[in-house]
Order: sequence, then C-alpha cells, then structure tokens
Amino acid sequence: MRSLMAVLKALGDENRVRILAALEGRELCLCQIVELLGLATSTVSKHMSVLEQARLADRRKEGRWTYYRLADQDVPPAAARATALVLRSLAKDPRIREDARRLKQILRLDPEELCPKQSE
Repeated sequence: MRSLMAVLKALGDENRVRILAALEGRELCLCQIVELLGLATSTVSKHMSVLEQARLADRRKEGRWTYYRLADQDVPPAAARATALVLRSLAKDPRIREDARRLKQILRLDPEELCPKQSE
C-alpha cells in the first residue's frame, strides 16, 4: 500500500505531471526542467525527489549536471499503468501542449548557459 500511496502522491500534483510529460521519451537536465516550469531550482528538486521516491523517475549525475528520465526499471506495474493513463489522458491538455512547444525551444539552448542563468 505504501508504494501505491507514493505513486498517487506523485501523480496528484500538476507540476509533477508536467515533469513526467516532459520526460516522456527523453532525458532532461534539472536546469531544463526548471526553465520549463518557471519554478525555483529547490522546488523542482523537491518535485523530482517525490517522483524518484515513487519510482517514476530516475536520476543520473554527470559532472555537475543532474539528468532525469522516466524510470524504466523496478517500476511497479500499477505505477506504470497509472502514469500511462494520466499522460494519455492529458496528451491534448492545453498546458501540456504548451509545455511541449516551450520544451522544443529550451532544448535548443545550451545547458552550459542555461544553468548559470538560473542561479543569478
């Protein structure tokens, strides 16, 4: 029951669902996610922690960069189904579509320039 509650908590927040939608099919640097959401780095880090605890997202470090992607191993089947249902249901949501459009622009930016900009 504890793992199911963690998944429900993770999927119960609009920003976390937006993050999951953005991670679909790709890996993003933390600073790219921050840019997309327009939230403080510490807030996005907390959201990512909730997604990791629910085993919906995985993290890897590369030097000073932290990259996230949708979890592909050790995801409880119920969590995978719930996530797929939420993402499928919101695929045409205006906010998710706008995020996808903005993400295309963000992905053109050099993370070397993007990350220092956020700490100003």
